Amino acid sequence: MSHFSLQISFTSSAWHALMENPWDPLASVREPIESLGGKLQHAFFTEEPYHLLAITEVPDHVSRADLAIAFYAGGAVAQVHTSQLLTASEAQEARRQTGGGPHHPAPHHRAFSTSAS
Repeated sequence: MSHFSLQISFTSSAWHALMENPWDPLASVREPIESLGGKLQHAFFTEEPYHLLAITEVPDHVSRADLAIAFYAGGAVAQVHTSQLLTASEAQEARRQTGGGPHHPAPHHRAFSTSAS
């Protein structure tokens, strides 16, 4: 099984429906994941720019594109950012398989953006 982190922004109408559903506010997130044979493990509501952070477990054959398509097909998601998660041992194994030695990546500098609101 593979694990993914999903950062999700909902459409305005989906966000309102999500907040008004007292029985299962995460149904619009759970359904696309389960349609691919996966499981929603954790979900956290967040601040801007995404509404939700979800941690999922899906079969190994499911790709980032499969997840994105499943979410967009439902119509509730305005944007989804998908990242595959690796355990420490999985990361070490991937490093061995690529034949890489010790690697110290260069610092990643993020540009901050502002918007006029």
